[in-house]
Amino acid sequence: MGRKTHERAENLRRELAQTAARIMAEQGISDFLMAKQKAAQRLGVSEQGNLPRNAEIQAALQDYQRLFGGGRQGDLIGRLRREARKAMALFAAFEPRLVGQVLAGTASDHSAIELHVFADTAEQVALHLLANEVPYEVSEWRGRTRRGDALSQASYTFMAGDVPVEAVVFPLKGLREAPSCPVDGRPMARASQRELDALITSATSGAESEAT
Repeated sequence: MGRKTHERAENLRRELAQTAARIMAEQGISDFLMAKQKAAQRLGVSEQGNLPRNAEIQAALQDYQRLFGGGRQGDLIGRLRREARKAMALFAAFEPRLVGQVLAGTASDHSAIELHVFADTAEQVALHLLANEVPYEVSEWRGRTRRGDALSQASYTFMAGDVPVEAVVFPLKGLREAPSCPVDGRPMARASQRELDALITSATSGAESEAT
């Protein structure tokens, strides 16, 4: 491949990453593959071509939100994390962990709060929601272990005010081994309620420092 051809390919790859990031931010999409496909379609590029890696799209998403989100992005993440705190309190008996875009700070107005909860059976979580009179929808969450094996877990989605919450149920042993992160393939980042409290406190302290 000549230098000019290589440069064109890299520029297209960068444009695809930026377009996919914009789609994720504007449409509230958290599925990287779906965002890539939409970006490729929008730019008239074959989906079998040199598509960007998830990590490239994540970096472009963070850049997009820094450029266009401003202080509003910080306010949004703060609000979603406080809502996540309430949802985690509801699941206190199931060792809840916050994951995904709200934890990473890349959530948009359309993003759901994503939780991992742990129980002997998924039915225990369903009964807990029923006992607390929380209407929910059940679906299937798919992911991969760190070894690359497919995972399929029950997922319960409900509304916390105007914010959707998705609670994926893992067996108790799943607390010791996080699934693979779709961004970089490493163990998925998880935050306990105590760790989330520290994030909220740190962000609040930082905002107060900037204001003085």
